[in-house]
Amino acid sequence: MALIAGPTASGKSALALALAEKHRGTVINADSMQVYADLRILTARPTSAEEARVPHRLFGHVDGADAYSAARWAIEARAAIAEAHEEGRLPILVGGTGMYLRTLIEGIAPVPEIDADVRRDVRAMPVAEAHAALAALDPDAAGRLGPADTSRVARALEVVRSTGRPIGEWQARREGGIGSEIRLVPLILLPDRDWLGDRIDRRFVTMVAHAKDETKALLARTDIPADAPVLRAIGVPEMGALLRGQIEPEDAIAAGATATRQYAKRQYTWFRRQPPAEWERTNETETNKLLEVLERKLLP
Repeated sequence: MALIAGPTASGKSALALALAEKHRGTVINADSMQVYADLRILTARPTSAEEARVPHRLFGHVDGADAYSAARWAIEARAAIAEAHEEGRLPILVGGTGMYLRTLIEGIAPVPEIDADVRRDVRAMPVAEAHAALAALDPDAAGRLGPADTSRVARALEVVRSTGRPIGEWQARREGGIGSEIRLVPLILLPDRDWLGDRIDRRFVTMVAHAKDETKALLARTDIPADAPVLRAIGVPEMGALLRGQIEPEDAIAAGATATRQYAKRQYTWFRRQPPAEWERTNETETNKLLEVLERKLLP
């Protein structure tokens, strides 16, 4: 199984498509925003024409109003991988959501269901207050997490408050990973940061020009909770402000590109440091050259 990972706009999708076309592959999404049916343009999902060229799985299959998680994705990814193998196809995981990939490969921590009252109280806390509370109960987790990392700080705090055990203890007991069951050929794309930033800027100009209709349709829905992840997708707040006449197009482009750059920076750091050292990293940007790298590793 091939795995192509890295920050947004690094060329993952083009490489996955080229590999799939040349080696009878099935492209399997590992991006937490590209699962949503409501957003194709703003999440840079493959186009309908690209999806028609080779089988694509787990792209745009989740309604924006539905809850979704890394655990659910891992279950679905296992099924998609099995399907590809049964059909004699090469499974090609592609995406930039490290949590998804780690959950699939290493397994998931068997954390019991969080008490609803604990979750409500924690999620209502300002992040600085939550981080201080976490430092008192789980200093190891507080030391690993930045004081502004809202979602992870809240998760660690609700786990230790609800279970009485630090989140690190649960994570050390991960279950259900497929890492020992498959031959994994990973390639992490880490292109030059200036190249990546310029690519992000150009891409967001195109997104703003073409994403008004899908954003308008999404924001017009009344059945999507205000805290739904799909509403936090990069570009949605900026496009919403543009559609409401609160900002000019150039301001929407600048804000969206800046948010994307910041996200890419976090992804870049994660993929440089977190995956195993033996996973190959490359700063190459040419699809054909990247394809050659993967082929050397995949072919006997």
